[in-house]
Amino acid sequence: MRRVVVTGMGAITPIGLNIEEFWEGIRAGKTGFGEITQFDTSDFKVKIAASVKGFEGKNYMDVKSARRMELFCQYAVAAAKEALQQSGISMEQEDPYRVGCAIGSGVGSLQALEREHKKLLEKGPGRINPLLVPLMITNMAAGNVSIQFGLKGKSLNVVTACATGTHSIGEAFRTIQAGDADVMVAGGTESSITPIGIGGFTALTALSSSNDVNRCSIPFDKDRSGFVMGEGAGVLVLEELEHAKSRGAHILAEIAGYGATSDAYHITSPAEDGMGAAVAMKYAVRDAGISPEEVEYINAHGTSTHHNDLFETRAIKIAFGEHAYQMKINSTKSMIGHLLGAAGAVEVIACILQMQHDYIHATVGLQESEEELDLDYMKGKGIDKKFNYALTNSLGFGGHNASLLVKKFEG
Repeated sequence: MRRVVVTGMGAITPIGLNIEEFWEGIRAGKTGFGEITQFDTSDFKVKIAASVKGFEGKNYMDVKSARRMELFCQYAVAAAKEALQQSGISMEQEDPYRVGCAIGSGVGSLQALEREHKKLLEKGPGRINPLLVPLMITNMAAGNVSIQFGLKGKSLNVVTACATGTHSIGEAFRTIQAGDADVMVAGGTESSITPIGIGGFTALTALSSSNDVNRCSIPFDKDRSGFVMGEGAGVLVLEELEHAKSRGAHILAEIAGYGATSDAYHITSPAEDGMGAAVAMKYAVRDAGISPEEVEYINAHGTSTHHNDLFETRAIKIAFGEHAYQMKINSTKSMIGHLLGAAGAVEVIACILQMQHDYIHATVGLQESEEELDLDYMKGKGIDKKFNYALTNSLGFGGHNASLLVKKFEG
């Protein structure tokens, strides 16, 4: 089986506009929560989100290209640019049909939809922007990244709600393993802090009811009340091992295993027994050819909703048995909120950064868990710890479960 490694990473997050800033934020336990400024929240119950600050598309692409992209696409292009630069890949020296792209978005551009719907109601259908459809649809993140960087291989847009980023990387991993590409630019992107985005998730009672920036996104805490909407993008460059070695690439980590299942249970709630997520974790571990006891750390989906954190805990116990009590578990969402389709990709990056620096970050804001939540969720502060394997989970509305196993690279 062809081995797949990571040679580049790029991130746009609420706590940093590149990998270095993101890592500094993680290490410092920085949070990205603040009042929503994109629109007037006077009539909204939820007034807090985790927004990207200081981002300007023109800093990553020409102005004309930026104008033809909505924010979720701009984030994807920016993160992909950083990842490709770090990888050192020169497209002039590659067969472009062997370099593909798998970047997904959960919802695409709600901004474009809201904006043009307003025009439709106020001015009639003749005033709708001719580019509305290509601005709005989710596949345009992968499309625009491919166009910007000349990636002519397989181009995928996986959309599995909150599991989108993890599935995208997993399917890119499988693509390289199967020999359909040598390089895949993979990840997720999202920008859904809009009136309909916040209003819709509020109506679903999925968002945190707290407007205290210090007690809003608190995964595994007994007072958790929902997730905080975040935004951003995470993109990885995945390469077949021998391809990376042949060009002298610096290898950051290895993708060792991937598992995916469906709960087939409910449109929003994970299965109460956690079995679907547990099997995805087991599949990822089995795919890597290791024992469950070798996995020391899990970056949990950890959304800060009552159901997710409880049912994911049950899933971890099913997957790992007594070993679950020896593992370190944290949630990066405690700092950056829930990036929906981008969440899994950014969290894979968080796993790799922690592995590189022999450090596991705290679940920021976690104070006390209820009785059944009795695992080590990294309450308090981060710790210095070497580890060779990291598992990351994503669970999406509709019952989509995805797990990736990341391994510290050894030649």
